[in-house]
Amino acid sequence: MAAPIRRLKDPGDAEAISALLAPSGAAWADAGETGEYVAQVIARVREGGSAAVLHYARELDGADAEGLEDLRAPPELLRQAWDALDGAAREALSLAQRRIQAYHEHQVQADWSYQDDIGFRLGQRLTPLSRIGLYIPGGRAAYPSTLLMNAVPARIAGVGEIVAISPAASADGIAPAVLAAAHLAGVGCIYALGGAHGIALLAHGAESFEPVEKIVGPGNRFVTAAKRQLYGAVGIDSLAGPSEVAVIADAGTPPRWAALDLCAQAEHDPDARAVLFCDSGAHLDRIEAALLAEMDQLPRRSIISASLRDHGALIQVERLTDAVEWCNRMAPEHLQLAVQEPGALAERARCTGAVFLGMHACEALGDYTAGSNHVLPTAGTARFASPLGVGDFRRRTSVIECTPEGAAALAGPTAVLARLEGLEAHARAAESRLNRDE
Repeated sequence: MAAPIRRLKDPGDAEAISALLAPSGAAWADAGETGEYVAQVIARVREGGSAAVLHYARELDGADAEGLEDLRAPPELLRQAWDALDGAAREALSLAQRRIQAYHEHQVQADWSYQDDIGFRLGQRLTPLSRIGLYIPGGRAAYPSTLLMNAVPARIAGVGEIVAISPAASADGIAPAVLAAAHLAGVGCIYALGGAHGIALLAHGAESFEPVEKIVGPGNRFVTAAKRQLYGAVGIDSLAGPSEVAVIADAGTPPRWAALDLCAQAEHDPDARAVLFCDSGAHLDRIEAALLAEMDQLPRRSIISASLRDHGALIQVERLTDAVEWCNRMAPEHLQLAVQEPGALAERARCTGAVFLGMHACEALGDYTAGSNHVLPTAGTARFASPLGVGDFRRRTSVIECTPEGAAALAGPTAVLARLEGLEAHARAAESRLNRDE
């Protein structure tokens, strides 16, 4: 059988490694025909409201609906989906929710203020968003975990209304596991909608549907393009690209563990990216052999094969610290330091959405039950972006209050700076506070 994944070596293949790991940003989703098509969908929904949404729901999703409410899952259906899960699934989802709750409660910040010595009180007030939209992916798989990862921190933040949309998994509607997670998380409003038309509905609303203030949750290129084009009309969390992992392994990493970690990432999507670095060519041979053995046993082997063939690599480096520097350039969504002593490497790792320390901390745990959020920056945006969290569902408002003496103390310097920038009205507005009789 042919090798399931390319082999590269640093420094000899540095140019090829650089090309493979280059951050793609989110432009991939909004280019060419995709961007043009999404713009047309958004315009049609903006102008046509629910009629346009229903047109696309029938055409693309196969929906049989006369109105938007026909696409909404009744609350009793959510409860039934929860009750229909077997005990192990209910217990696992409940465990995940508790751990996600505990993790995100540590992110909660309080309002604060301080008084300075010239009469100013400065501070910050935090207020929750009133209405948000969750996009829960569908299609190739059902993602109840993504509903929890989005809804739980939103609830902790104090969001008033949460509306979810998710593509119908079949003619019967949204995947039952997603409905069950919605029940568990207290999300009672979920519509069988996907794609750009669903995002446009969340952003612009319709006759009987109020627009949301922010849209969160990952999706395919049409969803991402719609979020990109609608940003400004509505807030967004990020522009999610295909999922990705970089694994750094040493000679002590069990080959099967490393192989399965690569397969776990690759099975998301043919465009997913999974790369592994090791300082031992002989150990890479063992990992490659384990890949061959494991892939053949997995249900989604065709997706895994395409992903690893087109976007994956086993990369031999001279030193593991070199691998960390490559990863800092890649800025991967997930970074696994599957080595015996991860501490020193972790200190060098600057750009990643989530870092997993030690060979037992596999990325799959982060996806489901560790408690940290699995909605992470992708496509190299971990250079400047962060995981989804409680702060994404709150507004930060600066608070400025001052005494007359405080205003007088700063009026002169303010006027100097305003005139330095050529803004005379600013200067005079500040100086006017020196004379209470005006």
